[in-house]
Amino acid sequence: MHASFPASPLSPARRSARWRGFVALLALCTLAACSRPAEPWHLTDVSGHLPDLDFSLTDDTGAHVTGQSFAGRATLVYFGYTHCPDVCPETMARLMQVLQQLGPDADKARIMFVSVDPARDTPALLHAYVRAFDDKHAVGLTGNDRAIEAVAQRYRIAYQMEKRDPSGAYEVTHSSAVYIFDRDGHARLLATDRDSIDAIAADLRRVIRSKDA
Repeated sequence: MHASFPASPLSPARRSARWRGFVALLALCTLAACSRPAEPWHLTDVSGHLPDLDFSLTDDTGAHVTGQSFAGRATLVYFGYTHCPDVCPETMARLMQVLQQLGPDADKARIMFVSVDPARDTPALLHAYVRAFDDKHAVGLTGNDRAIEAVAQRYRIAYQMEKRDPSGAYEVTHSSAVYIFDRDGHARLLATDRDSIDAIAADLRRVIRSKDA
């Protein structure tokens, strides 16, 4: 026959300490349950790797604009030129399809077409070019050579004027990625021609709808 002994009562101090430990453990468990990993992006996440949207250029109406001019909207930035024979019009057409998928959210986004050919891309020419794709959400930007070089270097864009043909015409090779900035001007995502329209639209919608996405 085994002897039984009454459980030793905990002192008030020890009961209080045990209760505090239980509450702390419960809080940690709750925090762990709530801190689920964020849904992965379809596009390349560049948050924290590129500077905020900042520049000093001329828009397609001839007005001076800066990064602050686009505050409050998600901004898709693409570097190209109006004489581009293929990649630029193809990219702009794809971005139009992206905006169509957004529906009403498209009004919270803006496409910024930055010319890498300022010698030929006057504000008037840019105006006609971007408005041919979208007269509501797209804006063309240009500037002098130094201003374009500065913004291109800021976002690690490479471009180079090729050799002129006998008629004086030339092409400009350039990076073809699209940068997506949130409404506060923070760089968030990088889209390439390998990303589907559906993927770009889905991620852009997340950027538009959630400040902390």
